[in-house]
Amino acid sequence: MDATTDRATKPATAARIYDYLLGGTHNFPADQQAARKMIEMFPMAPGGARSNRAFLRRAARYVAEAGVSQFLDIGSGIPTEGNVHEVVQDVTPGARVVYVDIDPVAVSESLDLLKGNDDATAIRADLREPQSILDHPEVRRALDFDQPVGLLLCAVLHFVPDDDLATGLVRTFVSALPPGSHLVLSHGSVDGMPERAAQLEDAKDLYKRDTASQLFPRPRDQVARFFDGLELVEPGVVWVPRWRPEPGDPTDFADNPTQSASVGGVARLP
Repeated sequence: MDATTDRATKPATAARIYDYLLGGTHNFPADQQAARKMIEMFPMAPGGARSNRAFLRRAARYVAEAGVSQFLDIGSGIPTEGNVHEVVQDVTPGARVVYVDIDPVAVSESLDLLKGNDDATAIRADLREPQSILDHPEVRRALDFDQPVGLLLCAVLHFVPDDDLATGLVRTFVSALPPGSHLVLSHGSVDGMPERAAQLEDAKDLYKRDTASQLFPRPRDQVARFFDGLELVEPGVVWVPRWRPEPGDPTDFADNPTQSASVGGVARLP
């Protein structure tokens, strides 16, 4: 099978759909088809992806400026400009980053991007098996769990439909981190958009049918519970365009942040 045929037969994945929405090139025909269907249902989807990515960069920079110099980015997806290692190593040269994704293409592309950077790497692992991530040799080699860690769970937990499982995953990861660590989390949400209820069901069907993932947005109040027991940073859990916006951020939802369909926040482990 040649490379063109291989690309044409690969099934869609959430990581490569997200890459397409961001305007990336690391996606295949099935990803492009699924993403176009998503855009038909949710025309704001590309803007939402851009807003979420901008939130990730701002939040990672905030955590680095708070003195954290090692990061575990779970559900990291396909490498894009302004990736986490670039942001945090700009603040702290030598900051260490481990990217984790279930998609082998995302991991392969990340490793290619990271050649020559001894302080960042990528592994393939499943969010739903947290201990396998925490015990992974590359994670243990790169990160010192006696020192604060920045745990990044951005745009990934809405692929875990079971509420108890999602909450348990966050608790398992957080319990492995020392005081002074930070949790950065964003999550799909359609709060305030009752007119999108029918399209949401169609979107869930699309992910279930075309990928190995299930899409399950949650209300903002439910997302806020992932931060229970932690010290939330101002302004709390908000629509991602409203979390400490900066000049140069995407302006897709400046007048109506609910249309970003994503909420997020940052919290410190006491």
